[in-house]
Amino acid sequence: MSDRSRPDDPAPYYEAHVFCCVNERPAGHPKGCCKEKGAEKLRNYMKARAKELGLANVRINQSGCLDRCELGPTMVIYPEGVWYTYSTPEDADEILKSHLIEGRRVRRLMLHPEEKEPRPRVEAALGE
Repeated sequence: MSDRSRPDDPAPYYEAHVFCCVNERPAGHPKGCCKEKGAEKLRNYMKARAKELGLANVRINQSGCLDRCELGPTMVIYPEGVWYTYSTPEDADEILKSHLIEGRRVRRLMLHPEEKEPRPRVEAALGE
């Protein structure tokens, strides 16, 4: 995919925009859903941590279905368009530090377009 920005485009409002899927599907859906895998609590954690870290030019948003719930919880970070799966606060911290602060990728959590099978999950420890 090519860079679609043009010289006369305005500067981006955010340096990075993170969309965290918190979609909820009916119970028993074959793809599952990010919400039942703890996505809402993880997104809330990530948003609070970004604020604590002073990431003022980063927006952490919840999104509806990103259509990869079987791999979830999932997120995508723009402008790069990098997809991640994450399941613990430690995963979220690593993405914040590595990707959003240091500009590096968290290879072990990255999702690739050809991935269709879920990875083994580690349960999020965010308190019920």
